[in-house]
Amino acid sequence: MSLFRIVYVSDAIGVAADSLLALIDIIGVSDRNNRRDHLTGVMMRCDGRFFQAIEGRRVDLDRLMGRLRADRRHADMRILSDRRITERLFPAWAMAQIDAPPALKRLLVCAPDDPQIEARVERLLTDVSRAMTAA
Repeated sequence: MSLFRIVYVSDAIGVAADSLLALIDIIGVSDRNNRRDHLTGVMMRCDGRFFQAIEGRRVDLDRLMGRLRADRRHADMRILSDRRITERLFPAWAMAQIDAPPALKRLLVCAPDDPQIEARVERLLTDVSRAMTAA
């Protein structure tokens, strides 16, 4: 089975930008849906933006991305990375949520056409995965 990882950033809209209850709702629904669809990943909210990495089969990721594009709680979705992977970084997490590390804030100021963006994203996700595993 081929696995893929999609990483995107989007602008949070309305209460989704700063409400803890809205974030808890998003994580809860995402966790349930991702378990059903055999997806794993992590979400971070930083400075009014969502940063999310999702891993799974292409068909399941494409279906999720369609739902996410229609979700009115965020806008201006930008794909930072979409690649084939050999293993999941977040195998135990249908949808983990963590506080944004300083590296994410630095990443979010990079230009979307930065040729190093995908490598920066992968380093950030690897560090986050290691920290989650160690905790």
